[in-house]
Amino acid sequence: MSSTAIESTADTLSRLGINADFASSAPNLHKNLQLLSSGQIELAKMLLEMGQSHLFEHWADPGVDDEEKKGFFDQVDRLNSSYPGGLASYVKSARQLLADSQSGKNPFDGFTPSVPKGEVLTFGDEDFINFEEAGIREAQKAAFVLVAGGLGERLGYNGIKVALPAETASGTCFLQYYIESVLALQEASCRLVQGGCQTRIPFVIMTSDDTHARTVELLESNSYFGMEPAQVKLLKQEKVACLDDNDARLAVEHRNKYRIQTKPHGHGDVHALLFSSGLLKIWHDAGLRWVLFFQDTNGLLFKAIPASLGVSSTRQYHVNSLAVPRRAKEAIGGITKLTHADGRTMVINVEYNQLDPLLRATGQVDGDVNDETGFSPFPGNINQLILELGPYIEELTKTGGAIKEFVNPKYKDASKTSFKSATRLECMMQDYPKTLPPSARVGFTVMDAWLAYAPVKNNPEDASKVPKGNPYHSATSGEMAIYRANSLILRKAGVQVANPVQQVFNGQEVEVWPRITWKPKWGPTFAEIKRKVCGNCIISQSSTMVIKGRNVFLEDLSLDGALLINAVEDAGVKVRGSVQNKGWILENIDYKDASVPEQLRIRGFRINKVEQLEKNYSEPGKFSLEP
Repeated sequence: MSSTAIESTADTLSRLGINADFASSAPNLHKNLQLLSSGQIELAKMLLEMGQSHLFEHWADPGVDDEEKKGFFDQVDRLNSSYPGGLASYVKSARQLLADSQSGKNPFDGFTPSVPKGEVLTFGDEDFINFEEAGIREAQKAAFVLVAGGLGERLGYNGIKVALPAETASGTCFLQYYIESVLALQEASCRLVQGGCQTRIPFVIMTSDDTHARTVELLESNSYFGMEPAQVKLLKQEKVACLDDNDARLAVEHRNKYRIQTKPHGHGDVHALLFSSGLLKIWHDAGLRWVLFFQDTNGLLFKAIPASLGVSSTRQYHVNSLAVPRRAKEAIGGITKLTHADGRTMVINVEYNQLDPLLRATGQVDGDVNDETGFSPFPGNINQLILELGPYIEELTKTGGAIKEFVNPKYKDASKTSFKSATRLECMMQDYPKTLPPSARVGFTVMDAWLAYAPVKNNPEDASKVPKGNPYHSATSGEMAIYRANSLILRKAGVQVANPVQQVFNGQEVEVWPRITWKPKWGPTFAEIKRKVCGNCIISQSSTMVIKGRNVFLEDLSLDGALLINAVEDAGVKVRGSVQNKGWILENIDYKDASVPEQLRIRGFRINKVEQLEKNYSEPGKFSLEP
């Protein structure tokens, strides 16, 4: 380098406050300063101050395109701007968490667990119905946030998870089901307002690099499933930098030394995205009161939302975690109150593998055990949250949306000095309450799992290895759970629904109930369903019933076969009498059979539509279906 160039570099370093120690720590960078803008040089200074000079070791290699180096800083800029507090904050947190991990520090040291206060609901009783009505009234003051950052590869499905059919009788995909459920709540809530209303419930989807474009395509190609496009906002989650060692040195990609390895940070990012987007303030100014968070493959969730929202409103919870009964030591986190020796308290999810030892370590010698109900007193967390908007904004204003993080490095050996592969910090949506003050009103709402929780997260091979009696959490069990829930709801409404039979699909033994499904607007609440069923209705086990229409009434119906009703909004249809045909039959298929579509392979069955009665009502009016 010429003396003039050396002086120029020295001047640049001096102007940026980079001293001689930094200059000697990354000489390859300094030879390339003339390539960089002032903003990029500031980023370089930040990396050097963070002890990341190794990132520039290859900057003197011959034959490297200068655009690669500029691209490196573009990535650094994204990583820095998308993380609350920037990369410096990320590395600082990482060093502390990695030190705690290496030393084996217990994150719950000093805390004593106890059962928090919450509401336990029984489906269909007077309290449940009252909470549902209260929740419907509040729905027009709510915004819904779908945390949908993942692909379906883990399920054996190559598309985005929200495009997967929740059930195959109607073919409704998860995203369609969620949007139509929000629209059903919107319509039902507005009907309770004297003179009607023009509310459009906001719907937010958190996407990722992997899912964003495909989510947009799914929405646009289906006309947003009936929702106004302006109601829908997509917020794309960025990844975070990977870490190579306990000193939190940022990891570079193996094939490209000018790219930092990145991985997803976790669904806890949804809070920072909402805060930085400005949506929370817009909603607050518009008079909204609630934000509801849910994840991407639970086909039962909206059956539980009206009553849960009613609980939040009635009990004035700042945070309400939806939960299900859990058996002791079951592989699902428990909602727990933690009280520290210094007086601090919080109500949070404690993972199942941490709850039992925590109880034992604090004097409860039996650990996590079932009580007289047959379940653990610590309800099972299902990662669905209802937050009151005002206190939520106050808290995020303090934190910028940053959620308490954790790190889970895979060490090469017991010395814990090196990793098998690069790690990263992670955060979870449900850890939001960790930073709340003791005055925050944090509770839970427990409902039966058959009504509220049937996630699809395991592929057929993994699901078939689940011990008998434990939930499979597969596409097979998820679909059957929808039919079971609908059958039990109709039973509670007075319909004689036949008992299920046991069948095995993809190595999973499941209960097969009548294949009953309906559009959300037909029955957004149990009271609405009861109103649409009367007389002596009977449905056989081999039957299928698909209702697409709001004003369809079942009166003295006897169904043994397949019945499909499609009715426009203003068509009122009374279904009476006996419907009997050969119906639809479930046929086993092998999930390894490549000739079968993926969405069917992962279920282990397909529907053979042998015979059905299908009636379409495309005009307004009152109609009677009497076969």
